[in-house]
Amino acid sequence: MAKLLIVEDDESVRTLAARALERAGHTVAIAADGAQGLALIRAAQGSFDLVVSDIRMPEMDGIEMARAAASLFPATKIMLMTGYADQRERAEELNGVILDVVQKPFTLAEIRARVDRALACFA
Repeated sequence: MAKLLIVEDDESVRTLAARALERAGHTVAIAADGAQGLALIRAAQGSFDLVVSDIRMPEMDGIEMARAAASLFPATKIMLMTGYADQRERAEELNGVILDVVQKPFTLAEIRARVDRALACFA
């Protein structure tokens, strides 16, 4: 299966998504904010099959992290999550880097399906 990174500042959402994706057979690393997520992407030399990140987070948001990751590792594939409609529009400026934007709250089945769909785009 795939090597995933979940970047989410809300511990309950981060844990829920990670468990759902691990149960689907993926290897999952987690980060609590964009800065930590970018550090893990750098440490892994961009080898994550997919990064799933919240948009609104303290310190470094998901958009800023996505830009930085894409500049360092252009092949990085990223899927964003948000509970805010206005944040969804911000993601549109990253066409080609962002594969999908998932609206929160989501179900376990939905996050698994959206990740599977994103992974299938470049399988």
